[in-house]
Amino acid sequence: MEQQQQKSKETQNYQRIDRKNLFVGSVIATIIAATPYLYYLQESVPDTEVWNTFLFTYNSGYFGSANNAMYFIFSKAVPLLLLLIWFFTCRHWWYHTLIVPITMYIYQIISIFNDDLKYVDEFQLIYIIPVMAIIVPSIYLLRAKMFNKINEVDKTMEELEDEFKLSPKNFWDKIKQYF
Repeated sequence: MEQQQQKSKETQNYQRIDRKNLFVGSVIATIIAATPYLYYLQESVPDTEVWNTFLFTYNSGYFGSANNAMYFIFSKAVPLLLLLIWFFTCRHWWYHTLIVPITMYIYQIISIFNDDLKYVDEFQLIYIIPVMAIIVPSIYLLRAKMFNKINEVDKTMEELEDEFKLSPKNFWDKIKQYF
């Protein structure tokens, strides 16, 4: 009797989880399916320097027209949205490498709003180097550790766990482990 009640409770828990996953998956799929429409939202923006709406007033400044400014913003925001969805839903070990293009798109969007810049997208790689300096070696080390784990059958699980638990004591030890 108790086993049947326990199975009933487990079934109810799985059904709740499945409903939640179905809902979240449906929302994500709808957002992904709507991205072409999000991208072309800039077509509805008037081709004037100042765009007045009931919520705000937008002055295009450097871009000359609000339509041009929205084109640049949406051409960066839609891929950023897709990369963020990919980052938060990816189950692969290398998903942290997605932080590099995410950072690039965030920098590009920020530079669009900075009217002092003469050229958008010109030197973003210089600002992404610190992010890449952390992410790329981390991913390589993770890959190397996984490769060793797969190929060295004689190591016990405890030794592997101890190896992964070793953490540098200070900032310089973290830097030294990459080089």
